Amino acid sequence: MQPRNMSMSGVVDLAAVKAAQEAKAKAEQARAQAAREGGAGAVSPADLVIDVSEATFERDVLQRSAEVPVVIDFWAEWCQPCKQLGPVLERLAVEYDGRFLLAKVDVDANQLLMQQFGIQGIPAVFAVVAGQALPLFQGAAGEEQIRQTLDQLVQVAEQRFGLTGLTVDPDAEPGGRAASQTPQVPAGPYDALLNAAAQALDAGDLGGAVQAYKNVLADDPAHPEAKLGLAQAELLQRVQGADPQRVRKEAAEKPADVQAQIVAADLDLVGGHVEDAFGRLVEAVRRTAGEDRDAARLRLLELFEVVGAEDPRVTAARRALARALF
Repeated sequence: MQPRNMSMSGVVDLAAVKAAQEAKAKAEQARAQAAREGGAGAVSPADLVIDVSEATFERDVLQRSAEVPVVIDFWAEWCQPCKQLGPVLERLAVEYDGRFLLAKVDVDANQLLMQQFGIQGIPAVFAVVAGQALPLFQGAAGEEQIRQTLDQLVQVAEQRFGLTGLTVDPDAEPGGRAASQTPQVPAGPYDALLNAAAQALDAGDLGGAVQAYKNVLADDPAHPEAKLGLAQAELLQRVQGADPQRVRKEAAEKPADVQAQIVAADLDLVGGHVEDAFGRLVEAVRRTAGEDRDAARLRLLELFEVVGAEDPRVTAARRALARALF
């Protein structure tokens, strides 16, 4: 039940890759099942706001976060700002029409959850997406700020985790859909190899993970999870054992050395400095020609694979690359 931190700006998170693909598969299967059953599985607007306790957190937050972002409102009866914020969040949960689920936690009755999330004061608002927790804001917040935060959350959930939310039916009976109900995804033909890759990563066997992903791609070259997993595993393999201080010093002292910039860009990305990594390689492309330019361009394209084509930072970097090339 311990929440894991996840920055919305995003570092390279191999654990999130599998969660994202599983969540996307579940969401797609739920939509297909709902279509086959004539709308079965839809929730009532009243079901978009739920009370959560320590006993129900696993079921109502962690499990549900595989199909919809769950926003958690930590509040207490004696907290006046909480009483102002709560109705705004409840109204927005209905307005956003299933794109997120609002879970309300009374901190007086659920001290353990408050401690696990490291909350120092209330109101405090977190989100859980595909089992990963991230802070949204703490204290009083205006509706415009709340909307901007929720818009960003919804975008991240869809682009990074494939979560498009719940189907809402105004005519559905409240409570008609079990909160713990999540569709069962049949085993895929490559699950054993993908699990082997995940186990190799957990054990620090990057070579084994690379080979397992390559085995999947040998049979299905377009497999999205294997492509992403391979790109990330190879990235981690490249920076394994590197001395960050030495690499960054060399890159700073030798701006014209393309290989130095490539190694530094790899470290930038692993450290979560996505824009720095992309900008470094775009600049290397701009100032070089021939084989050096090709090397920088190809590494940049590989890093695009790591971050994901739909990420807005990739879109911006592609435009910058086009300007540098032409």
